[in-house]
Amino acid sequence: MQKIALITDSGSDLSLEELREYNVNLLPLRISYSTGEYQDKIDIKASDVYANLDKEVPKTSLPSPETTEKILTKLEEEGYTHVIAICISGGLSGTANSLRLSLEDHPNLTSYVYDTKILAYPEGEIVIEVSKLIKSGKTFEEIIEALPKIREKITGYFTIDTLEYLKKGGRIGRVAGTLGEMLNLKPIITTDENGVYYNIVKARGRKQALSKLTDILKTHLAKNKCDVTVLQGGCEAEAIKYMESLKGLDNINSLKLSEISPALGVHGGPGLMGFCVKVVD
Repeated sequence: MQKIALITDSGSDLSLEELREYNVNLLPLRISYSTGEYQDKIDIKASDVYANLDKEVPKTSLPSPETTEKILTKLEEEGYTHVIAICISGGLSGTANSLRLSLEDHPNLTSYVYDTKILAYPEGEIVIEVSKLIKSGKTFEEIIEALPKIREKITGYFTIDTLEYLKKGGRIGRVAGTLGEMLNLKPIITTDENGVYYNIVKARGRKQALSKLTDILKTHLAKNKCDVTVLQGGCEAEAIKYMESLKGLDNINSLKLSEISPALGVHGGPGLMGFCVKVVD
């Protein structure tokens, strides 16, 4: 009899309530300041990170090996036989590779580490779908086979106010060299097939950037009914207003708001806004 555990990192942007509801084990990314280290979502909130960005831009790093080891040992003690881990893009973080190495020390756990090649709530949506499959009694093998199809139905886009924080965090990817900040150009960013950031379109100013985001959403809604989640980092009031503007669009099955986790907020900076879109069958 298979007993399947589900693991994700804090880059998935699932709230603590969602993690409990869907029975997900959390690997928190680490956020390091000159004064000390914090566990993403556990010891520090996104609002704390944004409030201090003008004073210090912290470094982010993988979940600690000690935390990973603790979780895997706990799962073995609780009688789990299989582990499925849904991880932040390997093009942006070494979390998936690090977890694979840790799992080698736990041969009693049959495991599969899935690199989503995306991040934030789109990653979280994949976690939720896998949780539902586990709950419905699907086998480890059936879930692994279903993962690429789940991933195909989910994507995300975002815009940022400045490239400053992506540059400082070394996460600039294919966005580099495509923009003129002097011209007030705002990128609309997603991840490519390798899970690296790239700019799909440029907009002049914030208003046009949000308008272009809506245009992209409309192209998805023209083809399918979708669940839509508005993503925000340090701009909640603006995001709520933006979400209201989407309410009249056809084919939206559900609409909600999600806060970008502190570790991702470090790289996006305040003013990050976007959406996750998931095709509904």
